[in-house]
Amino acid sequence: MRQRTVAGLHAEALAKACCWLARRSLGVGGLLVLGLSAGAALMLAAAPLRAQKPLFTTTVPASEFAARRAALMRSIGDGVAIVRGATERPVYKPFRQGAQFFYLTGVEVPRAMLLVDGRAKSSTLFLPARDERMERSEGPLLGPGPDAERLSGIERVVARGDFDAALAAIAAEGRQIFTTFRPEALEASTPGQVRTHARKTADDKWDGRKSREDVFREKLAALSPKSEIADLDRILDRMRLVKSAREIALVRESSRLAGEAMLEAMRVARPGMKEHEIEAVGDYVFKAHGSQGIGYFALVATGTNAAWPHYHAGRATLADGDLVLFDYAPDVNYYTSDVTRMFPANGRFTPRQREMYGIYAKLYEALLTSIRPHVAPRVVIAAAHRKMTGIMKTFAFSDPKVRAAADRFVAGYANANRNSLGHWIGMEVHDVTAPYETLEPGMMFTIEPALTIPDERIYIRLEDAIVITADGYENMSGFVPFDIEGVERVMREEPKYVRAR
Repeated sequence: MRQRTVAGLHAEALAKACCWLARRSLGVGGLLVLGLSAGAALMLAAAPLRAQKPLFTTTVPASEFAARRAALMRSIGDGVAIVRGATERPVYKPFRQGAQFFYLTGVEVPRAMLLVDGRAKSSTLFLPARDERMERSEGPLLGPGPDAERLSGIERVVARGDFDAALAAIAAEGRQIFTTFRPEALEASTPGQVRTHARKTADDKWDGRKSREDVFREKLAALSPKSEIADLDRILDRMRLVKSAREIALVRESSRLAGEAMLEAMRVARPGMKEHEIEAVGDYVFKAHGSQGIGYFALVATGTNAAWPHYHAGRATLADGDLVLFDYAPDVNYYTSDVTRMFPANGRFTPRQREMYGIYAKLYEALLTSIRPHVAPRVVIAAAHRKMTGIMKTFAFSDPKVRAAADRFVAGYANANRNSLGHWIGMEVHDVTAPYETLEPGMMFTIEPALTIPDERIYIRLEDAIVITADGYENMSGFVPFDIEGVERVMREEPKYVRAR
């Protein structure tokens, strides 16, 4: 009998599964997956077993993390920075490192600790001892020693238990200690969300827990009473405001997948579907392309549900004549985007929708095309307002309420003190911010202004992911049409990934 390898058994089992899928449809909500073509199934069947997740991230090289630590050293002078990694999860979900720790190390080990010494110009990573029982079940993790130093590029990687002695030496000298003040950002979170959660938890008389960061600062202060404990987040947030080429590439990929989900949602949408079925389109597209999760919960809102900007109940039925808002993006190796499109559930804008959405799209494009580098956002806003004023003079309105809504929209850009175009994106969907004067290459943000008719609960919004370049900007989600003709054209196309049951 021919001896079969583990990889051969895997390929055989996968081939059988693909044959079974050919006979039966794989359901996704009320949708059917079309993503595995016969050719793709054969390629998968021939592939070897997928390797365990690498011990160190492969999307950003160790040299870039080292450059970030070097920049941090220049900012802290003779002080030290201490950052802790996230803890293991109390649920069966993959571990995701905290944003600030990952930004400096790329290391995905629970309860790791980093010490960056500004005086010595070196870093020490403290890792927990290897857990052989866990690794037999879930695969290996990076452990202390020379291999970890080589992979991570960190000068010293030692046992976590050695941190006590390191802190004692710092305390004896009374050196300034920088550490994070803001609660850590994990999956699908934002700085605002984690701050709100920490505040509500502390204020809850039946809870009252301090944040993990508050407890750690208190311990540092008690063990190093001569040291000043300073806020590290302010330094790291300034560093994170401008993205590197590799960071931009990761957000661009998140934008691409978000756009693919938008296009597919338009192709499959029809009256009678549920909002969560549109969400499932995004879930499939993201996962099929290797995302590690979602950047934020899906905002799929049909009809008047869109009037809640962060509506995510997902249970309503798309009705004939509804406009559907779809706002969703994946987490791609710790980076995410933020993209929104709106489309008619039945594939055709009504005459009134053509007027409302039509004027909005023109005003939105006026803002988009006014973006440029090396100027303050208020300069962009003033240029956009001039364009919008011209558009309003030539647009043929038939509905007074639509005109009034457009007038309010344009008036919002007449404010000379307004100096923000949207929100930052990066490691978090509403990424960290820091003081800045002008839009410079590497800054990444979204624009998402809304046109509303409040008494009818009408809310129209688009959103695109922007990166400032040396001579202009790149709209990373611009391949997804938002003009009326373009949206209707996509909605007549055959689906690429799924089809309605």
